[in-house]
Amino acid sequence: WGILFSHPSDFTPVCTTELARVANLTPEFEKRGVKVIALSCDSVDSHNKWIKARLELCCKINRWGASPVYVQDIKSYAERAEEGFPYPIIADESRALAVQLGMLDPVERDKDGLPLTCRAVFIVGPEKTLRLSILYPATTGRNFDEILRVVDALQLTDKNKVATPADWKRGGDCMVLPNLSEKEATSLFPKGFSVTNLPSGKPYLRVTPQP
Repeated sequence: WGILFSHPSDFTPVCTTELARVANLTPEFEKRGVKVIALSCDSVDSHNKWIKARLELCCKINRWGASPVYVQDIKSYAERAEEGFPYPIIADESRALAVQLGMLDPVERDKDGLPLTCRAVFIVGPEKTLRLSILYPATTGRNFDEILRVVDALQLTDKNKVATPADWKRGGDCMVLPNLSEKEATSLFPKGFSVTNLPSGKPYLRVTPQP
């Protein structure tokens, strides 16, 4: 599993809080087998100045390089004292990757009038296909707890014939897929399931404990 997330610009308040939050959530992503990488249209030099690199992470993403990984501003905000930084940042100064993936914000622009990357989130599954994409405006910071929740839901529903209801959290009850017959559902869910009575009289809302 992989998550690519873009931010509008280095040395900006919301972006600093976001990259710090992802750094602190790294153990949670690792538990789920998820690799994380960030991206902006800033240069490697800008990333270096933002994070004040002392040692470079040698990494290439096709023809786009990853920035060095020792940070000051982000690590200070995240209250991380250990050496290193847990994920790389792509320097997509040419905007080639941002254009290819539709990550440019139609409104936000830099001092030269060039479009900035929006707050995009792409979750990619092990089969190398896009499983989820979310676009946030530059003024709205992302909720990375929600992104973790989505990863949990995707991984759960990949392995089990269930769906997750609104506001579902890990460990919560799930919905039996409506295309399963009662016989199939009884066989697949030994903990049982309950049917919610609805005005339509149709028994499609079936709830089961998380498999």
